[in-house]
Amino acid sequence: MKLNLSISEICQITGGHYVGDPHVQDHLKIQNLIIDSRSPAIWEQTLFVTLKGKKTSGTKFVRDFAVRGGKVVMCAERLNADVNQIIVEDPLRALQQIAVHHRQKFNIPVIGITGSNGKTIVKEWLYHVLKENFSIVRSPKSYNSQLGVPLSVLEITK
Repeated sequence: MKLNLSISEICQITGGHYVGDPHVQDHLKIQNLIIDSRSPAIWEQTLFVTLKGKKTSGTKFVRDFAVRGGKVVMCAERLNADVNQIIVEDPLRALQQIAVHHRQKFNIPVIGITGSNGKTIVKEWLYHVLKENFSIVRSPKSYNSQLGVPLSVLEITK
């Protein structure tokens, strides 16, 4: 992922507001975005979007993210943690808004696979059939819908 977005741009896209070190806000460019603090792709240009699940919340893993070198999180409320924060009303919606912004940078075709069953199998089959002739971006793991689409879109590059 190569987003190259300033924190101010992210706040403008998402309607969020920034809480943290002004130097970071003015000089740091977010290059990648994660939803799992266990991701190997964490460095200071990583934005951790704290999503709320049925059993837990990403906010519980902010310290792990910071220990691993992360500097900026996106969350629904101000956290008592030593990290820079972009506060948004709904982190999932904000992730989707960032993906829409990113998608608008490219004039390329997109194929969407829908249905009740077999989406992941078809997605993987198409990837393996087409990868020799096309640059393919596909949903990570078996993520679908609200989460998989924006994560896939954010992988698009020139």
